[in-house]
Amino acid sequence: MERKDVVTFKGNPLTLVGTALKVGDTAPDFSVLDNSMQPVTLKSSTGKVRLFSVVPSLDTPVCDIQTVTFNKRAAELSQNVKLYTVSADLPFAQTRYCAAKAVDRIQTVSDHRDVSFGSNYGLLIKELRLLARSVVIVDSHDVVRYVQIVPEMTTEPNYEDALTALKKIVG
Repeated sequence: MERKDVVTFKGNPLTLVGTALKVGDTAPDFSVLDNSMQPVTLKSSTGKVRLFSVVPSLDTPVCDIQTVTFNKRAAELSQNVKLYTVSADLPFAQTRYCAAKAVDRIQTVSDHRDVSFGSNYGLLIKELRLLARSVVIVDSHDVVRYVQIVPEMTTEPNYEDALTALKKIVG
């Protein structure tokens, strides 16, 4: 399934591939790679509330701000929360990025190989083979509880909205 008019890049419309997630949906499984090239799936964090901060590429200014912001804000969250930054960057680039930016509270994972996260979560940009900037929260029972797709790729997500929703889920 393809969806148009959901996101733009500098005002130019892009096409998202996959079915749009809705609050209340069962979270789809996926397979991404951690920085050691090991697979990470939804089941890798079973029993935790998951926040997926989704970015096109860590090597861009807005993606950098988004990742650093969520990494800093992670200190105020429960131990029952697992934070991920998902991008199509190679795991090697993610490792370099995390070391350079002291990102240590959010796990970066790569969707470059199969783009299964992007496809299954409806966030794959057809024209670029990158992921649409978004925030998805999945509860400990694998139910989607929050979805924010940022309409313009060059703007940041609403952090406060996402973190408020997350704190309500965690309790």
